[in-house]
Amino acid sequence: MLRTHTCGELRISDVGKEVTLTGWVAKIRDKGGMIWIDLRDRYGITQLILEEGKSDKNVVEAARNLGREFVVEAKGIIVERVAKNDKMPTGDIEIKVSDLNILNPAKLPPFLIEDETDGGEDLRMKYRYLDLRRNIVRKNLELRHRIAIEARKYLDSLNFLEVETPVLIKSTPEGARDFVVPSRVHAGEFYALPQSPQTFKQLLMVSGFDRYYQIVKCFRDEDLRADRQPEFTQIDCEMSFITQEDILNTFEGMIRHLFKTVKGIDLPPFPRMTYADAMKYYGNDKPDTRFEMKFVELTDVAKGKGFNVFDQAELIVGIAAKGCSEYTRKELDEITEFVKRPQIGSKGLVYVKLNQDGTIKSSVDKFYGEADLKVLAEKLNAQKGDLLLILSGDAKQTRSALSELRLEMGKRLGLRDKNTYSCHWVIDFPLLEFGEEEKRWFAMHHPFTSPKPEDIGLLESDLGKVRANAYDMVINGVEVGGGSIRIYNKDLQAKMFEILGFSAEEAKAQFGFLMDAFEYGAPPHGGIAFGFDRLCSLFGGVDSIRDFIAFPKNNAGRDVMIDSPSPISDAQLNELHIGVKAEDLKK
Repeated sequence: MLRTHTCGELRISDVGKEVTLTGWVAKIRDKGGMIWIDLRDRYGITQLILEEGKSDKNVVEAARNLGREFVVEAKGIIVERVAKNDKMPTGDIEIKVSDLNILNPAKLPPFLIEDETDGGEDLRMKYRYLDLRRNIVRKNLELRHRIAIEARKYLDSLNFLEVETPVLIKSTPEGARDFVVPSRVHAGEFYALPQSPQTFKQLLMVSGFDRYYQIVKCFRDEDLRADRQPEFTQIDCEMSFITQEDILNTFEGMIRHLFKTVKGIDLPPFPRMTYADAMKYYGNDKPDTRFEMKFVELTDVAKGKGFNVFDQAELIVGIAAKGCSEYTRKELDEITEFVKRPQIGSKGLVYVKLNQDGTIKSSVDKFYGEADLKVLAEKLNAQKGDLLLILSGDAKQTRSALSELRLEMGKRLGLRDKNTYSCHWVIDFPLLEFGEEEKRWFAMHHPFTSPKPEDIGLLESDLGKVRANAYDMVINGVEVGGGSIRIYNKDLQAKMFEILGFSAEEAKAQFGFLMDAFEYGAPPHGGIAFGFDRLCSLFGGVDSIRDFIAFPKNNAGRDVMIDSPSPISDAQLNELHIGVKAEDLKK
């Protein structure tokens, strides 16, 4: 090694040692008679010192020729600092430099490589290799590494075996978001990149590898946002000879292990909530339970008062915002405009103020007297000082809009603290959902999810009431993992494909390998997959998963550093038979 120590490990106990350090020049302070250099590597920063008249003049001259981000090797003796810096671990010492060697000069970086940088996101993405030198970014990747290590330790302790599955697989009719890869050898045919190793991990269960996991790269060609990337990583797991209870206990244990070992937090047992209750009380299937503010249906007490908006509504539902009765007209207008935004879609908002002096004021006083408003308040279990916020209209859309308003109020009231963690399971999802446009049923999770055993009979009579043997883990309103008990019986799987609109021939062509495998002794099995990038961002207390990926894509799905995706040459296109008509290939 060119170095004897890293730039983050030396302490006051090392004074007097002769050492060699290597790294990047973070800062230079030349005061004429004295020169100080902050030398940085992945492990930290150590201060170097040179003194005019005492240090070798050639070394001093070399120091004065340094620039930011020069790569250097410095030799010297560790001495105690006169002016100590208690904000850095190496702040008690410095290196009195005897020799300085420039290993590689550097251009002036396009932005400051410091925690508080002057570089915008686009610039830092273009020069990501420089951005990765910043402490704040490096620590994110160190956190990611630690979570991966601890997940592997936990799963290994329970006899899970890590098995790699193929990256070049087959596209299916359900794979509308697949990335496809043309085959040069097989003209006109394509591989798909996996959105999940789903069928392969089920085949591993048929193979007898009763506990499998993989920290695996997956791909999905969909619109981007803060918590999505075209390529992402999952902690993918499957178990045989288990029930849903076994899955929930095992992987709740994993998450509690990660919080304990990585963050030093002891999480309590995770409560469980049915999908029906999640939608009824929170308006979505991944509720943020760091705060209450549950929905209360008001349809039965709010209709029939001459207020057409309510009288014509399918659903009237509200929440009570504690201590918000003092909201000004401006603040109420802001909330109203929030729910009227196109992406939320509500036509308006009704509010009721329960003032501290006992009076009640609402935006619908013309239609509702004080006694009527008190009934609404009692139904919402509201107290003096609270603000009631009520929406109405189509049931599905109204719940969705109130869900967004609830989250907004939680944010405004400081109830969504990133350092507080509220975890729970959502269970008993519907197995199927009906597509109004397509006029057919779709799998709410995927075609391999088993119905709950007691609901199998409903597959012949009432598809909308069939519940899935499925479960999601939700932390702070974020779905971090989801899975299900799988179908392992060929006849039931064939029935599922039939319900989803597959002909017998289509099912055999697409999934015949799985159906065949089920005839050779498939065990009962189930599993779960955790969004690893999302889990890391949650542990790190940030919203964007990009901060925890070494080389992420931007919001447009582009890698601006290497300029990808990009065109390829005509020669490559011809070799891959792209642009050639299918009938010509047959010739």
